Amino acid sequence: MKSVLTIGFVLFYLTVSAQTISKAWVSDNGNGTFKNPVVNADYSDPDAIRVGDDFYMVSSSFNHIPGLPILHSKDLVNWKLIGHALKRQPPFDHFSSVQHGGGVWAPSIRYYNNEFYIYYPDPDFGIYLTKAKNINGPWTEPVLVEAGKGLIDPCPLWDTDGKVYLVHAYAGSRAGFKSIIVVKELNKEATKVISDPVLVFDGHATDPTLEGPKFYKRNGFYYIFAPAGGVSTGWQLVLRSKNIYGPYERKVVMDQGASTVNGPHQGAWINTQTGEDWFLHFQDKDAYGRVVHLQPMSWKNDWPVIGVDKDGDAKGEPVMVYKKPNVGKTYPVATVADSDEFNSSKLGLQWQWQANPQQGWAFPTTEGVLRMFSAILPDSIKSPWDYPNLLAQKFPAEEFTATAKFSFQPRHEKERFALMVHGASYAYIAIEKRADGNYISFVKCVDADRKGKETVQDGEKLQSKDIYFRVQVSKTASCTFSYSEDGKTFKTIGDALTAKPGRWVGAKVGFFFNRSNKTNDAGVVDIDWFRIEQ
Repeated sequence: MKSVLTIGFVLFYLTVSAQTISKAWVSDNGNGTFKNPVVNADYSDPDAIRVGDDFYMVSSSFNHIPGLPILHSKDLVNWKLIGHALKRQPPFDHFSSVQHGGGVWAPSIRYYNNEFYIYYPDPDFGIYLTKAKNINGPWTEPVLVEAGKGLIDPCPLWDTDGKVYLVHAYAGSRAGFKSIIVVKELNKEATKVISDPVLVFDGHATDPTLEGPKFYKRNGFYYIFAPAGGVSTGWQLVLRSKNIYGPYERKVVMDQGASTVNGPHQGAWINTQTGEDWFLHFQDKDAYGRVVHLQPMSWKNDWPVIGVDKDGDAKGEPVMVYKKPNVGKTYPVATVADSDEFNSSKLGLQWQWQANPQQGWAFPTTEGVLRMFSAILPDSIKSPWDYPNLLAQKFPAEEFTATAKFSFQPRHEKERFALMVHGASYAYIAIEKRADGNYISFVKCVDADRKGKETVQDGEKLQSKDIYFRVQVSKTASCTFSYSEDGKTFKTIGDALTAKPGRWVGAKVGFFFNRSNKTNDAGVVDIDWFRIEQ
């Protein structure tokens, strides 16, 4: 009996473990190599550190909440999303409505004196700091290190003389100028700027759109790793000086070269316990967002070389397949969560709202469903482009199928639940209560960010309470929607949508549930599961 129970437990464990591995993308090839991207989803502007045997990465989250995602890895290849440092985004009233492209821009993470520090910029308000003694929190309420418009991409450096410095760039859209890097001194607590900015490099002549600086010190040199040339066409620049305020020498250390990786830049230098150097950066893939790549890194004459240097000019280009980092051990495959069975009392970490959420939009339960209540939105919101109650997640690969099973239990006419692909263009399949029953419809809008017009296609009346919605995404970001009443036979509805990115973010897939009337008892949708497959 014991052996039978043991075998049963093992099978159960393997089944549960398999469910946590993405069916859409795995970077680990299982043979000692990996393929890029290591995270095939929109985790833009990555920064990372190693603390002991653990690697932690943060990225931009813009207006999406929870924000400041934190990812963990043991080997730089297999990453899991383990939490968020920002549960609600300040100023709270401002971010109660959708602020496309606002919010958390490129953050930095550092570990100093047994504390984690995350500095992040909000281009409309200034540079913030949040801290925690444990990576899982609690994280402090963000404090404003420096107020101002257009201050972006901050990164601190604790120097050997005890002083603390901050490097950052400027956003031309807010500041009125860009392509420069400045250094400022912080107080000893690293919570406030205490000096005027010093311009240490102006990129206008050679490195337009210079941004995203990361600060390091090695062998007596101060290094500023900073991308230039634009997110889809640029290169990775490194500056170095013996003096923190310069003058700085410049060198391009990685560009696209003969690879297929456009604009490889903006990321983090990481070293392993065994002394290897690596670099994490993003690639802008349009509707799929800014996905994360891992590159080998070496040093030549105190300059870094990132990627592989095929022609010996000390400038690298990205790799697509490479030997995994040597971290002293071998670790199991891990991926960022995408599918969700909704069996937890907490909402899956992959889900985000478009704005600071309100209670009642969705409740995790212990009954194996996510319960959503229909929301009434202000008259000022004219389009799903601006729905704050869109619960969505990032595209997990270039090609995938997302299917949701749910129970539609409306109480009022015009209550409408939808599965949506959201971006500058959007489309969704919906079920809506009308006077004589529940009807399917399909809505599509091209260039919603420029007030494009919706097209609507009415579908059939459904009898079942339990419904399946599906969207199939091809490698060209073409999205085809369908529905089923039995989970086996799916009926396509509407023309395919060519997905587009949102404001600085990739397209997302998720749900909304709305109504048009005030009530003290809204209708309910119970989402049984959401599954992503190839």
